[in-house]
Amino acid sequence: MKTEKEARIVTDNYHGTIVEDPFRWLEEDGSPETKQWDEQQTAKTQEYFNAIPERKEIGRKLSQHWNYEKYFVPQKEGDYYYFQKNDGLQNQPVFYRAKTLTDPSPEVVIDPNKLNADGTTALTNISFNKDGNLLAYALSENGSDWQEIRIRNMETHAEYPETITRCKFSSLAWVEDGTGFYYSRYPDAGSVNPVDESNYNRLYFHVVGTDQTEDKLIHESLDDKELAFGAVVSDDYKYLILQSWRGTANKSQLYYRPIDSEDGFIPLADADDAYYSFIGNKGPIFYIYTNKDAANGKISAIDISKPEGENWTDVIPEQEGVMSFTKLIDEQFANVYLQDVKDHVQLYTLSGDVIGKLDLPEVITVTNVSVNKEQQEMFISYTSYLSPTTVARYDFNTKSLETVFSPEGALDRSVYETKQVFYPSSDGTEVPMFITHRKDLQLTRDTPVLLYGYGGFNISMTPAYSASNAMFIEDGGIYAVANIRGGGEYGEDWHQAGTFERKQQVFDDFIASAEWLIGNGYTNPSKLAIMGGSNGGLLVAACMNQRPDLFRVIICQVPVTDMLRYQHFTVGRFWTSEFGNAETDAEHFKTIYAYSPIHNIKDGQLYPATLITTGDTDDRVVPLHSKKYAAALQEAQAGDAPILLRIEKDAGHGLGKPTVKLIEEHTDIYTFLYEGLGMFS
Repeated sequence: MKTEKEARIVTDNYHGTIVEDPFRWLEEDGSPETKQWDEQQTAKTQEYFNAIPERKEIGRKLSQHWNYEKYFVPQKEGDYYYFQKNDGLQNQPVFYRAKTLTDPSPEVVIDPNKLNADGTTALTNISFNKDGNLLAYALSENGSDWQEIRIRNMETHAEYPETITRCKFSSLAWVEDGTGFYYSRYPDAGSVNPVDESNYNRLYFHVVGTDQTEDKLIHESLDDKELAFGAVVSDDYKYLILQSWRGTANKSQLYYRPIDSEDGFIPLADADDAYYSFIGNKGPIFYIYTNKDAANGKISAIDISKPEGENWTDVIPEQEGVMSFTKLIDEQFANVYLQDVKDHVQLYTLSGDVIGKLDLPEVITVTNVSVNKEQQEMFISYTSYLSPTTVARYDFNTKSLETVFSPEGALDRSVYETKQVFYPSSDGTEVPMFITHRKDLQLTRDTPVLLYGYGGFNISMTPAYSASNAMFIEDGGIYAVANIRGGGEYGEDWHQAGTFERKQQVFDDFIASAEWLIGNGYTNPSKLAIMGGSNGGLLVAACMNQRPDLFRVIICQVPVTDMLRYQHFTVGRFWTSEFGNAETDAEHFKTIYAYSPIHNIKDGQLYPATLITTGDTDDRVVPLHSKKYAAALQEAQAGDAPILLRIEKDAGHGLGKPTVKLIEEHTDIYTFLYEGLGMFS
């Protein structure tokens, strides 16, 4: 007779290997049993935090650190500068406009805080027509990737009646006369099988003032349902450029046609062999970014009268640094390069001659760039581990650079420092790591260290300010970020070195960073915590499974943990270009099964204190990953260290999360961190 637990176990056959899944029932998110389990987990987690009196002080300090003005890069549209700003503790930044950036009382355009009392409505996309009198903007609810697009007349402030739905990360490309724009959307809910609601993306044209049902279908791909599309209208409004891609693969295809044409799109790059994106044009000369035969990226020029690849000209060839992004303004390129994980901005002529490097601080991340051709100006926002976002303006006429928005709340550079080290990984490769702490810190091997990593999807972990980490550093901790393989820190080669059968190298890189910190006197395992989110949650979960002796505290945020089944849920199938598919490929299964977090937990193991977080409306990495991992880990834990699951209500993967929820979440995270590392004693 099977026990209740045994009766729940589901088994799957992967290429001859039988794999048990004892917590498959937790995938039924709406079942009474799962809801009861969620409530029990939440009660257990709240009981733990309520018993720590220092939690209130952590919350107070975090609110204090968070309470500074946060500016976003401005853009000039018509007669106005538009920008977002958060006064400090507002749940969402407010969208303003003013005729000068020195105006002390800018006009509020959209205040998302007034759209939802809980602060969970976020402004996620903004696009103006040529004259700046019409605005299309997107809103997201409860952290969802789904967006609704609305339209506003900026002269009368009137909202148009239509709402465009079923969009995710859609571009918005206006035609010259402002009558409408191109956008992409997914099928209506219920019109396709639920597993295909994030497939069959289509490009449409919307005429302002009409219902979405009247939108004109521009392009679709019925024979490849996983393709997604984005549209760009050229600066001279003569061409429509179509980009297509599949999932999260760092590859794309590029097509174009004259804007007034009804004919099919003409291929520019359709081999699906690299990433291609349109930068701009000068008449029939198209400028394209690509990593084709250039892992760090390059800019090529295409004469569309002879678009074949052999006729392309490399205007700015591959450099030692990675080309993060580029802007074209009249006769110049402004390129942001990532070199040894530090950004700088380099100006070039259209023929590729170097004009100069902008005089920005050294250890920074350039977060955004906007250009205004009429005013001959460029705005650059940048941040570092010591300073929140600063916004600077570059004048192309005078070649001068000035700061326009300077933040409060920065850590004092005379007291704190960031340094970069390089450490050897398991295969001898030198991997960079940033370390931030007080300058006068005396290393005693007993210092609390928080080590962060990601290692995937070509995403680079570059210098960035965090109010929470600033508090941790002020309280005597060391914050370290390892730039492990799988990211984009050294281009596409660095990314590919951490994918598919090479994924274990990502974990080896991260484990090696922890061993380096210990071996060089920064800390010891009883004072070392690791943190990561999403793919980084997979990272810290896998590393804890493999080396539970190396860490004291694990902060595992919105993780991917069931690597055998992730492709079955929402957009998970898009990640097969990163991890592989255990069901369809025996070699992929062998690799994935060896590190999949929920499949590599050992009964009777002494695991470190672990806090797993998720959002109940996360439609990117669905909560079942966190739930199944927490359940398995709690059952296997042989020691006294807590294994807790924190489920945030009305929260997604992180997109647009309101400040109040961020502070509450970080209060719990850092309380758990301080308690586990003995920082309260």
